[in-house]
Amino acid sequence: MARRNLNELLYFVTVAREGSFTRAGALLGISQSAISQAISGLEARLQIRLLTRTTRSVSPTPAGERLLRAIGHRFDEIETELDALTAMRDKPGGTVRITCGDRVLRSILLPKLAPLLREYPDIKIEFDVSYGFRDIVADRFDAGVRMSDSIDRDMIAVPIGPRLRMVTVASPAYFAANPPPKKPQDLLAHNCINLRLPTYGGLYAWEFERAGRPQNVHVEGRLIFNTTPPAIQAALAGLGIAFMPEDEVGAELADGRLVRVLEAWCPPFPGYHLYYPSRRQPSPAFALVLEALRYRA
Repeated sequence: MARRNLNELLYFVTVAREGSFTRAGALLGISQSAISQAISGLEARLQIRLLTRTTRSVSPTPAGERLLRAIGHRFDEIETELDALTAMRDKPGGTVRITCGDRVLRSILLPKLAPLLREYPDIKIEFDVSYGFRDIVADRFDAGVRMSDSIDRDMIAVPIGPRLRMVTVASPAYFAANPPPKKPQDLLAHNCINLRLPTYGGLYAWEFERAGRPQNVHVEGRLIFNTTPPAIQAALAGLGIAFMPEDEVGAELADGRLVRVLEAWCPPFPGYHLYYPSRRQPSPAFALVLEALRYRA
């Protein structure tokens, strides 16, 4: 029996998962044309088409789906075992892939992981900045970072930062022209700066709580953003009231450029957590990353 070319199978698995020859080539470090030729050769020998190609997308055929289910996890197991071998070395190595938001990357992940990277030169960390809910198993991430209340129960979640608090803020100029709200429902009479987050599927409802009683308000306003930095700039410009984590506007609150309201309605809540599949055996490199990020009050 002729020996199979495992590179062709690896190329197929990567393209099928990524849905793109370009992205697969970037991950594998080879040209798009080389991958395409290899998979075409595989299809010719098997005498069956594995991928449906269009000008915009690539997706597995039914035969391709069957092959992907049969062999995809095998490559994952091989990669895990190769990473595990680094435990037998003096200095563990390997790549750890984490999906997260931009803010937590800058405020928590990079500061905590910088000493680790200096100590272990063979460890590499790939960050995927995304504001949507990535499937870390399907997308082959080692871990993700989210708020604790949005993490699936079958995941292991480890706190990596302190408790957080939301704040309702606007500029002194805005409140000079508009009476500050006394309760969440008063926001309906104000120009509020909205956020449309992919994790919520629509406009974010502002979440308040007092004496254990939650109250969500769907505010209205003339500005909508999908990230918080421009919302902060709009609030500083006096264009409305914004609602965001307190740590993102700490400097602006401290120097008086923004004013906080409804403070009694914004209790602390559990902050960022690193989460990863409970069924996956962590590599030595990932174990070091986890311990470096673990929050200790």
